[in-house]
Amino acid sequence: MTSTLDIPNGHLAYRELGLTLPVGVLCSAAGFYLGTSDETGFPVSRESAEYFTTHDQAEQALASGSWTQRLRA
Repeated sequence: MTSTLDIPNGHLAYRELGLTLPVGVLCSAAGFYLGTSDETGFPVSRESAEYFTTHDQAEQALASGSWTQRLRA
């Protein structure tokens, strides 16, 4: 389990939109990914270059820091 102090903020959400949002596990048709969402749960940015097969894999990547930050939106 990742504590709130360990959760990074979304680089692209901040750079592109000026929003400071925590990175979390989100889901799309392509799979699970690390990204940010607004207060309603609407996705704002996909931060990870990777897509993950399961929610657990994405959670583990977030907790361990073993994911690649996308540099462009």
